[in-house]
Amino acid sequence: MSSFLGRLLVAIGLLIAAAGLFFIFAGKLPFFRQLGRLPGDILIKKKNFTFYFPLATSLIMSIILTLIMLFFRRR
Repeated sequence: MSSFLGRLLVAIGLLIAAAGLFFIFAGKLPFFRQLGRLPGDILIKKKNFTFYFPLATSLIMSIILTLIMLFFRRR
């Protein structure tokens, strides 16, 4: 039981470290700089109000994550 818990904690730690490295270096890649500003994203600016809904970004991320999950599910 304790060896399983230890391995699980190490795996979670590695995933968190990988996510941290991804967020550090993602801003330097040209694709990720444009990801939040795609043509299909909705941006409404008024005098004292700004509304942003990343519609195109959400759709692209959903498709990418679906393909990744399908790839890992088949293995």
